[in-house]
Amino acid sequence: MREKFGVLICVWIMLLGNCLGRFVVEENSLKVTSPGSIKGVYECAIGNFGVPQYGGTLVGTVVYPKANQGACKIFDEFDISFKSKPGGLPTFLLVNRGDCFFTLKAWNAQKAGAAAVLVADNQDESLITMDTPEEKNASGKYLQNITIPSALISKSLGDSLKKAITFGEMVKISLDWTESLPHPDERVEYEFWTNSNDECGPKCDSQMEFVKNFKGAAQVLEQKGYTQFIPHYITWYCPEAFLLSEQCKSQCINHGRYCAPDPEQDFSKGYDGKDVVVQNLRQACFFKVANESRKPWLWWDYVTDFALRCPMKEKKYTKDCADKVIQSLGWLMLYTINLSSMDKARLYLYISPVYLCLVYLYSILGFIGVDLTKIDKCIGDTEADEENPVLKAEQDAQIGKGSRGDVTILPTLVINNRQYRGKLDKGAVLKAICAGFQETTEPTICLSKGRSKNSFSSRPVTRSYAKAHNNLVSEPAVMGDEKTLIAKLEAFMEQMATRQQALEEQ
Repeated sequence: MREKFGVLICVWIMLLGNCLGRFVVEENSLKVTSPGSIKGVYECAIGNFGVPQYGGTLVGTVVYPKANQGACKIFDEFDISFKSKPGGLPTFLLVNRGDCFFTLKAWNAQKAGAAAVLVADNQDESLITMDTPEEKNASGKYLQNITIPSALISKSLGDSLKKAITFGEMVKISLDWTESLPHPDERVEYEFWTNSNDECGPKCDSQMEFVKNFKGAAQVLEQKGYTQFIPHYITWYCPEAFLLSEQCKSQCINHGRYCAPDPEQDFSKGYDGKDVVVQNLRQACFFKVANESRKPWLWWDYVTDFALRCPMKEKKYTKDCADKVIQSLGWLMLYTINLSSMDKARLYLYISPVYLCLVYLYSILGFIGVDLTKIDKCIGDTEADEENPVLKAEQDAQIGKGSRGDVTILPTLVINNRQYRGKLDKGAVLKAICAGFQETTEPTICLSKGRSKNSFSSRPVTRSYAKAHNNLVSEPAVMGDEKTLIAKLEAFMEQMATRQQALEEQ
């Protein structure tokens, strides 16, 4: 069984290589300002971890360690520190490629005090993207804690830097990310290539953590028209020679047209790849219907709640669980209404028990939130020998156009048609998106350093609603005091912060 699985995986990899062959390495600029012998501007490849400083620059001096030159061990073992002295420039650590994961090199450099890590290639070749390791336990302990930027440089540049340092010269460079992302106008367009599979190790965990943390900021940007967001999902097709195999039947829908690898990489247990494809399709259809209803930001709520309430490990990764999550999103009307445009009478209705009951009834009937019947129609018959328009469009979108390149890494964020590289972290991604606005057109969210916790809040109502609502309406509301009513509403929304705990109790 495992041999057959291995064969099919190899076929999928070959198909991915043939169909998605134009992978673009995202680069930033490296400028050597001293010594004069190597002064100039060079290209370097942005690592797909850590926090690249999109929209900014970082100046520092380069150090090449006398020991642990591959940075595969912690530098404390060699009594070496790269922490800058007060008033000194940051330290960029130059290390050799090889012998351990790129992420481990960055982590050891960061712990030793380096402000950035430069990995010198060990062979003359085109630059590649340094990615995170695939092994489930290889990076879980430190990957999400890497905060310094990283870059791969060519072997020739690495040799020149090492030579200058060996001769005792001070090597000073500037890392520049100001042109790494286009910034043509006052709106940023971005895509998130993701997956509903929650059994793929650290990458799945970090992906879901990002969605949960970034949700509020994404919804604010979308609702105010600052961004245009589209989620995407990768699928593969089964080769004709394998169409009748049990492997393709269990991993694909629509007669082998749309496939995903087995979540556990074991055909004999758990969910199958076709289950992942169907849930991916459901999420894509949810976005399509929500977008047609002019509420595309609800995708973030649905994906977050589905991950919390319908995990594979609890055997809830099903249509029934997904439908219940979609129905519950009708409650979002409670706080997506624009308070600034409300008159006093509407505000009173907004928090009245009658209104809340109507919202509940309407959400069940599909009048509020996203229409389940439209989603089911979009999904169609997954057993039919025909194309699904949504998944066909997703496969076409995987092929790079212009400067974007093909999407071959999951998850992948694309901002203004350029693939983002770095840690999937709320702050890092928000900074990258803000770098995509034309200068002077950035929204306030990009300019404010001290954002409050509630700036991006968006909390679905759960069964904790009843208690919070009772507290809200226990005192008589005064029609003429709008400020009091708004204060009560804000208090109610704060009590909805128990959402996470309530969901976990279900």
